[in-house]
Amino acid sequence: MANKRDYYEILGITKSSSTEEIKKAYRKVAMQFHPDRNPGDKAAEEKFKEAAEAYEILNDADKKAQYDRFGHNAFSQGGRGGGFGGGGGMNMDDIFSQFGDVFGDDSFGSFFGNRSRRGGGQSGGTRGSNLRVKIKLNFEEMAKGANKTIKIKKYVKCAPCNGSGAKDKNSVQTCSTCGGSGQKKIVQNTFLGQMQTVTTCPTCNGDGSTITVKCNSCKGEGRTYGEETVSIDIPAGVQEGMQLSISGKGNIGERGGGFGDLLVQIEEEPHAQLQRDGLNVAYDLHISFPDATFGTQIEVPTIDGRAKIKIPPGTQSGKIFRLKGKGFPHVNSYEKGDQLIHVNVWTPQHITPEEKSMLEKMNESDNFKPNPEKNEKSFFDKVREMFG
Repeated sequence: MANKRDYYEILGITKSSSTEEIKKAYRKVAMQFHPDRNPGDKAAEEKFKEAAEAYEILNDADKKAQYDRFGHNAFSQGGRGGGFGGGGGMNMDDIFSQFGDVFGDDSFGSFFGNRSRRGGGQSGGTRGSNLRVKIKLNFEEMAKGANKTIKIKKYVKCAPCNGSGAKDKNSVQTCSTCGGSGQKKIVQNTFLGQMQTVTTCPTCNGDGSTITVKCNSCKGEGRTYGEETVSIDIPAGVQEGMQLSISGKGNIGERGGGFGDLLVQIEEEPHAQLQRDGLNVAYDLHISFPDATFGTQIEVPTIDGRAKIKIPPGTQSGKIFRLKGKGFPHVNSYEKGDQLIHVNVWTPQHITPEEKSMLEKMNESDNFKPNPEKNEKSFFDKVREMFG
């Protein structure tokens, strides 16, 4: 991922800034670098888009929380800005459509904020709503990443009218009020001189055209309820509760409005033998007293298969062995966790009289007595407590 400026730095705010402070900061930066104030200035245009990207994330509580935790890598999947929800790839229509209301009703706001609809007879409906789905992943998929293909019910473009909402081409007419621009222009005298104010055309609601006969299939909405198959690439290192945002895979808006996003909530499928502890994986290994005494080699489960470990002679219950790098990767760095193997010496629950006699004889040896400095009970004390 290319190096990106910190979102808080772009807007000149801090993590503790309120929603209203974030909005005011974005308005200030956006007004400074607005394309209408800086015609032909590509650098200003990029800063304008950069501010919109920062505002999109920081003004959304869920996205802000993900950014505060994982930084730009929280949005490293494909989509706007190459991310789970970032806006780095937003075009001007996206920005004016989503954030035009930030500028308010003042002269500058009216002039700048109403580029949210595209004129010239093209549809410029409201952006569609987001969709939310849950995907359950096992340990291996979380550790290595996965591709999931799912079917989602959503609003899609109406096929018969191709999203126009009209019965046919003859059923669409250029708006007589705005002449197809979708805007109504008013010139006002202010202390700065004459200022041109642009508002949405009240007749066509900014579309630039009106429908005389609506499409029978969608009743003029330009969309119908259908189904879409979506392929989702899930990066390695995701965790329970993490949210991925797939740009443009939500509902389509009415009459050619843009698509919303698909928000994917990650759920963890429990492992039969392993437990997750952050980036580490924990496993409880039970071994017999003879194996703990003499040592042995044993296979243990890991995320990606089985691994052999050596149990040295005299291993105590409670000993922890570490398999380096056998845990989960960090979604935001090259860091990787380990697998921790917690040894439990198994105490038999049923023994024969002969076994009991053998154990009592062995208990007479100092080798089988606990270390008094550690205040431990011996294996035989535990057996005696169980069987008397």
